[in-house]
Amino acid sequence: MKAWLRILMVLLLSGLMTVSAWAITLREAAERVARQYEGRVVSAQTVERDGRRVHVIRVLTRDGVVRTVRVPADGD
Repeated sequence: MKAWLRILMVLLLSGLMTVSAWAITLREAAERVARQYEGRVVSAQTVERDGRRVHVIRVLTRDGVVRTVRVPADGD
């Protein structure tokens, strides 16, 4: 499990977060993905998928590979 996801789960379970704090902006998602993959974001957009908003981030890694990462925008 990704480190940031583990932290989020611990905070949720400990009751330190409210539902509104779950939302993540496109910019925050892009920054996290860039750090996680040690790469450069080449595109970022928010789409609706099955009735939920999802940030779709494409990042160019240091190895020259473009990866597509999907991050829930609403935290569901």
